[in-house]
This record gives sequence, C-alpha cells and structure tokens, in this order.
Amino acid sequence: MSAGGAVTNAAVREKPRVGAVWSQVVGQEPAVEVLAAAAESAAALVAGETTDSGAMTHAWLFTGPPGSGRSVAARTFAAALQCERGDGCGECGGCRTGLAGTHADVRLVVPEGLSISVAEMRSLVQVAARRPTTGNWQVVIIEDADRLTEGASNALLKAVEEPPARTVFLLCAPSDHPEDVSVTIRSRCRLVNLRTPPADAIARVLADRDGVEPTLAGWAASVCGGHVGRARRLATDEDARKRREAVLRIPLGLRRPADVFACADELIRTAEADATEESKARDESEQDALRTAMGSGGTGKGVAAAKRAAEAAVKQLEKRQKSRATRTQRDTLDLALVDLAGFYRDVLVTACGSNASLNHPDHAAQSAEAARQWTPESTLRRLEAVLECREAIGLNVKPRIAVEAMVTTLREG
Repeated sequence: MSAGGAVTNAAVREKPRVGAVWSQVVGQEPAVEVLAAAAESAAALVAGETTDSGAMTHAWLFTGPPGSGRSVAARTFAAALQCERGDGCGECGGCRTGLAGTHADVRLVVPEGLSISVAEMRSLVQVAARRPTTGNWQVVIIEDADRLTEGASNALLKAVEEPPARTVFLLCAPSDHPEDVSVTIRSRCRLVNLRTPPADAIARVLADRDGVEPTLAGWAASVCGGHVGRARRLATDEDARKRREAVLRIPLGLRRPADVFACADELIRTAEADATEESKARDESEQDALRTAMGSGGTGKGVAAAKRAAEAAVKQLEKRQKSRATRTQRDTLDLALVDLAGFYRDVLVTACGSNASLNHPDHAAQSAEAARQWTPESTLRRLEAVLECREAIGLNVKPRIAVEAMVTTLREG
C-alpha cells in the first residue's frame, strides 16, 4: 500500500463511482471523491484484479472541526470497504451492517471515559491482527483518537507500523497536531481533511433524510456552527432549543454580582441535565441486559453465586457509566461555551461593521446591543475568558471553578 501523506484530488486519476452510501457524508464532496476512489482500489485488490494498491492505504486519519462528520466519514468509508459491489452501493449487506455498526469485521472504539486506555488498545490490536471473517477487510475505527493515552498510542503504533495484509485503521481527531495525534502515528496515516459543512447542505439533509420541516431545518443549519449533529438535535429537540436560549441570555443578563453565581449554576445544571437525559435510558438498558446475561431471575442450584457475580459485574458497569456521564457532561458544557464564544465573536463582527456571517443570526439584535454597550477590547477579553474556560476544563479543572472564573470576567469585561 502507498505511504502516508495528505490526500489531494490530484491523486485520483479517474473520477470514482460514488454509491448511495456516501450520502451519509454531508458537504464533503472533495473527501468523498478521494475515499470512493480508495474503496474502488481496495475492491480491486480483494478481487485480485490488481496488485497495485493505488489510492488505498492501510491507515487513515480523518481530521476536521467539531461537527464536520469525522466519525460519520470513517464509518461510511468502512461500509464502502465492505461493500459487496465495491462502490458503496448502500443496499448490500456489507453496506447496511457497516453503517449500522453491526458488521463482524468493523471494530468501533468510542471512548466512554475521558481517555482510551492501553489495555483497551492492546485488546483491539490483537483482534485487528485476525483475518476478516465475513467481509473484505478487518476495519478498526477509533473515534476521538486524541484521547489515546501515551501507552495506548504506543500500542497502536506497533500495529500501524506492521499492519496485517487485510486490516485498515481509521482514526478520527480534531487535527493532525502533535497534541491530538502523535507524530509517529500521523506519519504512517493518509490524511483526510474535512471542512465545516455549508449551511445549505446541512439544511438539505435535515429536510430530506430526517424529515424536518424546511423552515426549521434552515434555522437549525444557520445556528449550529456547521455541526451536523447539533443541527439535528436543535431541529428535533425543543429542550435543546431552550437550553441554547438560556446560554445566550447570559452575556446581557450579568447585571449584578449575584448574577455571576446564578449564571454559573445554570450552565452547570444545564450540562448535568443534558448528560442525565442522554445517559439514563442507555444506562438502564445496559444494566438490564447485563443482569439477564448473567442469569438474573433464574432458579435452581448456583443462583446465589450467579447473583453475586451479576451484581459485581453491574458495579463495574456502573463505574464505566459514571465515567461516560462525566465525559458527556463536559462535552455538553463545551457546546454551551462554543455558543457563548460565538456570541462574543458576533459582537466583534457587528462592532467592526463587517459583512461576515453571524454565528447566531437569530440573536443579531442582542449582539448589536452588546456592541453599543461594550468596547471591542472588553468584548475580546470576554471572548478570551470563554476560550480559557474551555482549555481549563480540558485540563481537568473542576467545571464549576472554571465556569465561575469565566462568568466573573464576562460581567466585568
């Protein structure tokens, strides 16, 4: 297979066939063309039609801003690699199970905690060394590869350096910066840069695929910051819309010293409520399934021992679920901070008289009012406070402490 490096359209000699499966990837036409060509090359290798890997390689790194669809692109590519027709038709068993995450030869690593451990990665590397059982390739997808610990990165590096003949690694990370992906792993991957999807493409997919009313789809696409998943949630969840409104009331609502703590509490409560809502149903179903698998409710000999084993297993599961809830809470809080940063950016855009698009066009009146009240320097200090809060939380500072420090600066300017 070819060596790692950035992929450009020039590397594709002929325009590839683009099957229906690629409709999952929103607003990423250049990347789709590259990945479809690689899938065709991979199919030719499997069929024995060529020994030249061409556009295909054994390790890929998908980068792009939040919401650009890194994991969606990786899953879609995995489905295309397992396609029975070789073009990502979207209709065969390989495409359907690949997209659904149920294909036997597609391994998906989604960190439920704040990091991916070395033990988890070593176990995955062992599985990746096997030949595919039912599909064309053994595909390993690592979402949030920037969460790999140093030990986990080293374990993965060995597999990427000497990959099995029919194994493909797909890594997803915000960027190829050394803070996100180690230089040694990056050098062995082919880079696929994803862009922020345009609002019209997001609105179109919400209306066509998700059945959202066109006006609501257009609004959600205009305020989501190019985040496809966020747009879908805003369009389909009224509570999500209310939480966004509560966050965007903060900048002009900080009138008294007591408002600092009230707003900080509201931000934390919102994140906790969102995390609880997202996790509750999943946690309960996981616990019920585990108890059933461990023989809960059975009768006869050995029931007491089975019950003790089941409860021990449930406690381990609850520990993992708690870690996942912490991550969900921080991710939700980060989205709120991104909304706040977008508001202060809109204030600066308005104050400068720029024609640039606003992050929150439905709050143009509020950003114009703020531009009249604040100097550009004080607005910039507020924006920097939001960015510093995001960085502090990423460094495991307690969210409440980081948020209270941020909100104090937001009030004082």
